[in-house]
Amino acid sequence: MQKILVIRFSSIGDVVLTSPVVRSLKNKGYEVHYLIKPKFVSVIASSPYIDKIHLFQNVSQSIKELSKEKFDFVVDLQNNYKSRLIRWGLNRPSAGFPKLNIQKFLVVLFKNRKLLPHKHIVDRYFEATKKLHIENDLKGLNFFIDENKVSDAIKNFEKPFVALVAGGSYGTKRIPYLKIKEICIHLSPKKIVLLGDTLDKTLTADIEKECSNAINLCGQLNLYESAYLIKQSEFVISSDTGLMHIAAAFHKKIYSLWGNTIPEFGMYPYMPNPKSKIIQNNHLWCRPCSKLGYQQCPLKHFKCMLSLDIKEIDQY
Repeated sequence: MQKILVIRFSSIGDVVLTSPVVRSLKNKGYEVHYLIKPKFVSVIASSPYIDKIHLFQNVSQSIKELSKEKFDFVVDLQNNYKSRLIRWGLNRPSAGFPKLNIQKFLVVLFKNRKLLPHKHIVDRYFEATKKLHIENDLKGLNFFIDENKVSDAIKNFEKPFVALVAGGSYGTKRIPYLKIKEICIHLSPKKIVLLGDTLDKTLTADIEKECSNAINLCGQLNLYESAYLIKQSEFVISSDTGLMHIAAAFHKKIYSLWGNTIPEFGMYPYMPNPKSKIIQNNHLWCRPCSKLGYQQCPLKHFKCMLSLDIKEIDQY
């Protein structure tokens, strides 16, 4: 059996988006290994399609440890200087995927979305497997929950409810407090469960006082518990986050709210429930202002999020 190494260091959403490649490799009969940062190992820890997980600490240590495996091929889905150094150090046949960094830079600079191909990052990931003759099986994303790490309180959480992901890796990707409040009022009396990390808990601290239908669980759950609630929810409201991609893995109806980034970068929900909807303001001259994001709006107005029409979010 040939042995394949998949490299993707981070983060939650990006790793989830590699799941179709991993599944297709495994179903083709390969032994699949995965190199990832320790912080994100829970994203793939329960996958039945991965034979062995390797934790990335640094380039030299990874080369030393991975060389023992004698891989037949390396699929580089990170494709940055560190992953390329690992490929060079392993001296095995390999391929990376097109990151389109130059095109993204030009789109940010000139605001011309036509410079980008109409191609999801999942399909670009598969370009790194061409030499292995691997094709996309079009079965969508995977995320596997370790239910042993889900508390009884979460397993018995009373339904129905809507999951609202308050978090985000960058401030200009997060749904702002005023918009969260507006959404909760708009959907009242539906129960709204807020998901996010400890920072989001601080930013949304007063939401339960102002919205009686809001339950703020930010900073209180592990990844599996957040994913469990997403799976059990009626539908999901999220910005461009890792939990949005987990929701897509469960084929949930997703209302994705877009701030400084744009879906054309290739990170929109992949094969979610067909009733899903992208909500964005396409009339701002300053958008996109970054391919990733900032902690604060560079122009101080944050209109890309604050101007979104939450009436596009249906009650049902």
